[in-house]
Amino acid sequence: MAKVTGIGGFFFRARDPKVLAEWYERHLGIDDIAKTVWRQEAGMTILAPFNHDTDYFGRPEQQWLINFRVDDLDAAIADLKASGIEVETRAEWDSEVGRFARIHDPEGNPIELWEPSAAAPVLADEARNQT
Repeated sequence: MAKVTGIGGFFFRARDPKVLAEWYERHLGIDDIAKTVWRQEAGMTILAPFNHDTDYFGRPEQQWLINFRVDDLDAAIADLKASGIEVETRAEWDSEVGRFARIHDPEGNPIELWEPSAAAPVLADEARNQT
């Protein structure tokens, strides 16, 4: 059977796509598709359907939450705050797989930032082997 080998893109509606693409490039380092294709580093990617009534994504009508891996969550938080972007952290979000923070883009879309722990790949392999 053929299988999916990775995520080839993430597409979503925006009121002002140009402004939003510039925001993602300036604050998160994600290349604007109008300039070049963003090449992300290899690493774990989680695809996890949540219960339909979860409050984890924020507002009830929000259907998705994008999660970006970061190499230094503390530095990312400091940079974002210095740019005037509100950053939320909660102790209950952090676990053996890593540390998390939440921001919103200018159109209100939730963005989760994840600094994986050193144990995260091992835990992912263990979970895969149990299925």
